[in-house]
Amino acid sequence: MNKKIIFRAGFSMLFASSILMNAYGQQSEQLTSDKEFKGKIGRTVAESQEYHPEKKKAPAGAPNVIVFLIDDAGYGTASAFGGLMETPVLDSLANNGIRYTNFHSTGVCSPTRAALLTGRNHHSVHMGTLNYSSSGFPGYDAIMPGDKATIAEVLHENNYNSFAVGKYHVAPLDEITANGPFDRWAVGRGFDHFYGFQLGHTDQYHPNLYEDRKVIDIEPNNKHLTTLLADKAISYIANQKSIQPEKPFFLYFATGAIHSPHQVDKKWSDLYKGKFDKGWDWYREEVFARQKRLGVIPANAVLPDRDPTVKAWDSLTPEQRKVYARFMEVYAGFLTHADYEFGRIVNYLKEIGQSDNTVILVSIGDNGSSHSPTNGSFNGYISSLDEDKQIAELYKNIDKIGTEHSFEDAPAGWTQATNTPFRLWKADPNSEGGTHQPLIVNYPNGGFKKGAIHNQYGHVIDIAPTIYELTGAKVPEVIKGYKQQPIEGTSLVYSFKNAEAPNRHTVQYYELFGKRAIVKEGWKASVFHKSGTDFSKDVWELYNLNEDFNERIDLAAKFPEKVKELQDLFDAEAIKHNVYPLNDNALGHSAGGRERSPFGLKNKVVLYPGIDQFLTYSGPQFQNDPFSITADIELKSKTEQGVLFAIGSEFDGLSLFIKDGKFIVAHNSGSIIKHLESNIPVPVGKSKLKFEFNYIAPIKGNKDRNLPAGTESIYINDKKVAERQITASEGRIGIYKDGIDVGADRNSPVSDKYKVPFNFSGKLNNVTIEYK
Repeated sequence: MNKKIIFRAGFSMLFASSILMNAYGQQSEQLTSDKEFKGKIGRTVAESQEYHPEKKKAPAGAPNVIVFLIDDAGYGTASAFGGLMETPVLDSLANNGIRYTNFHSTGVCSPTRAALLTGRNHHSVHMGTLNYSSSGFPGYDAIMPGDKATIAEVLHENNYNSFAVGKYHVAPLDEITANGPFDRWAVGRGFDHFYGFQLGHTDQYHPNLYEDRKVIDIEPNNKHLTTLLADKAISYIANQKSIQPEKPFFLYFATGAIHSPHQVDKKWSDLYKGKFDKGWDWYREEVFARQKRLGVIPANAVLPDRDPTVKAWDSLTPEQRKVYARFMEVYAGFLTHADYEFGRIVNYLKEIGQSDNTVILVSIGDNGSSHSPTNGSFNGYISSLDEDKQIAELYKNIDKIGTEHSFEDAPAGWTQATNTPFRLWKADPNSEGGTHQPLIVNYPNGGFKKGAIHNQYGHVIDIAPTIYELTGAKVPEVIKGYKQQPIEGTSLVYSFKNAEAPNRHTVQYYELFGKRAIVKEGWKASVFHKSGTDFSKDVWELYNLNEDFNERIDLAAKFPEKVKELQDLFDAEAIKHNVYPLNDNALGHSAGGRERSPFGLKNKVVLYPGIDQFLTYSGPQFQNDPFSITADIELKSKTEQGVLFAIGSEFDGLSLFIKDGKFIVAHNSGSIIKHLESNIPVPVGKSKLKFEFNYIAPIKGNKDRNLPAGTESIYINDKKVAERQITASEGRIGIYKDGIDVGADRNSPVSDKYKVPFNFSGKLNNVTIEYK
């Protein structure tokens, strides 16, 4: 009997084999499996035909792509754009590529990165503010949607390997834990590998690092973070080109430099010894002149007045000048070191014959230089002093500035100077000083004029479409099941070979913290909104950037109809891109907060030994709340000791530990450490060791940080064994420094009574945190 067997699409191979075995031993006339299989299946291999699906291929000749994003660098930092911080690698890339002089960011970290990686505006991808200041509105929840794919996701679909190295800063706080979910981590958004840190900054010598989906512990560490990042980037490239040399790669390289903390080996900061002694007023004039000679600002430009909040250099005391100059030497050395480490990657590409076929895009800053304190910062204690005392303490510690024992930022006078030729700072999205960034494009096979200077308007949302056009990458209609929304940026490729090409990106809005602006064809209307004031009473300014590129002359009174036109345009763009409701953080949506952590507002959290380190913003937080921490332990001998729980670092934090038989708590406030030590030893056997923080908030509005604010006490098995009074300045503990550890203190030590990690050698059952 003849039997005809037809396998429909979707039948499993196992089911198909079962039917074959029961087909009375007779060969079928036509055998098929699922729709992806295009070979032939018979009873035996001899009667069958193999089929190997064709592998995806990148577009023919597609180049490698590197995006180098420097952190917190103003227009007047790097020598490539006239600054006095030497960047020979960037100089070379610019001299052999294109300098774009009219490129822009959003004005602050997370929003710029989200916009760059997706080619959409920051509110469109739900990153209207920093990822740790999210709120429950579509433009601000920090949950980047799947229908707006990243560059890595698009290039993955075009057979690229992709690597993210350095600062990521766009994952939601409550997802940055060992449990994930990892959908919005770098490895969930198209990157094959990630090596770096998750928040806005980290210690350059004791960084909180992640690799792919794991927290990693590199201590004891003897390398600067930027060196570690360059090492890893080279490793990723080496593996990729060794295993699949035909595939191109995309490297997103985002340093912590030159965001605070400014920390770098003295080898680099000492390169600038004495070079900034003439001060920030001289720096502004010198850089402005260099920028004109270089052709990166208009020849008829006028330097804006020094900001009224910044003192004239000549008015400063000798001690102030000495301290401030050292801050700037470190700042400059930090950038020169980052340039050197990126140069190692560039040189490696030359060594393996990949440099000609690699596109490098360098954004010198994700925003302008930061508006740091008048005297700069060194640690929390010094920052809490009166101005004269700050200078005295800084002068005493001048040799520590920039080392691993300082958590510093440069004074506002220097950061304003490094924003030359513009006004204002980072987080002022209404200003060019907050948003106007240098861009370098280098592509030896690109065929464009070397050393060209282009003035076309650009924005970070233009990076993604530029990469897609350069690589020939197709943006699939659907990625990971999400129908893709349109790209909002404009490719810059149209201008690569034509410095005179008319602008194609003609309208762009800006908004952060209620400050806002709108640009249309060179006209700009903007608002410097002050937090807590009535939005309806904001005063709009108007500038003609075509004639006044650095916003010196407000034309609002002269052209009220143009102001109205641009206000209406801002409103339309705001509605289109999820900008509303405006949020100036006056209602308490500040950084971190228990409600943004994975624990939410739970009153009880139990942590077990063996857990990975938490970031301070992603774990239990202690921000002016009364609470207790109880460690359930068991000692087999009097010699067992170590850390039970620690949050923070040598600059700020809390540590519960046993040493020399005593239960001790270290409370570190800006590097001033207060210890509570039990008046009796911890007994052998089972014990509950408790720290109680009885914080009483001062009357609202009273800003005296030295006011009494309750007590902190320690207990052994419910017996109080030590107590002290605390002040208002001690209410926020371990905020944004280092991490949270159970059974150890990794990275940087909270207390000077031990060396990290000081692992607990007894048995720790759990640590319980209870909020009152």
